[in-house]
Amino acid sequence: MMKVVSKYQPLTHYKWGNDCDGWNLVDNDTLSLKQERMPPGTTEQTHFHERAQQFFFILKGVAHLQIQDSTLEIKEGEGLLIEAGKKHKISNKGKEVLEFLLCSQPSTINDRINCE
Repeated sequence: MMKVVSKYQPLTHYKWGNDCDGWNLVDNDTLSLKQERMPPGTTEQTHFHERAQQFFFILKGVAHLQIQDSTLEIKEGEGLLIEAGKKHKISNKGKEVLEFLLCSQPSTINDRINCE
């Protein structure tokens, strides 16, 4: 059965980190698409995925993505591909809420190794 999804009608909603939200829009073994929200001043743990590549696309705000030893500022309307095996983390250093789409292929289910 086909189902229209959004952050208001997701497959599932979850909380993570320090008061961050996530909405699963596509969730199967070969593809995951999430919309996530990070309040100002929040960051996630440095981690990597052995199999999954990930594409971050910024909907609102400015993200700081640390990949290996480099940090990139990604603005609204911009995106970045992170290859499998690269250590990374996303942070919201701004004063506005950060919202982004996160596409993982294949899914990151059982494929996350935290480094901290």
